[in-house]
Amino acid sequence: MRALALDVGLKRIGVALCIDKIALPLDAVMRKNRNQAATEIKKILQEYDISLLIVGIPKGGSSEDEMQRRIQHFVSLLEFEKEVVYVDESGTSKEALKFQRANTRKKDGKLDSLAAFIMIRDYFAL
Repeated sequence: MRALALDVGLKRIGVALCIDKIALPLDAVMRKNRNQAATEIKKILQEYDISLLIVGIPKGGSSEDEMQRRIQHFVSLLEFEKEVVYVDESGTSKEALKFQRANTRKKDGKLDSLAAFIMIRDYFAL
């Protein structure tokens, strides 16, 4: 099975790949606008022949409904016709900080992709 996890944010989208129970974070997609970001994610979905898309949704908090609506709209732009699973991403960024050795103040998306990696790890219990 080939799965892709997305940690969708307003500025960056963390991306992680899982092929046959081997998971790794990929470079994050820097989001200029939703169409550009969707185009880049579509290329990744096609390049790796993804059959399962795991998308993080933040649970709890005052903006939960708004973020869920935005994320689901973004996923609809991907036109992905295979299985999509939404998972609770709460705490993944905080946990990703434990793995991050580089400067966490950098906004290069590495932390976002580590959060996506954690979603895959937890989903498949790797």
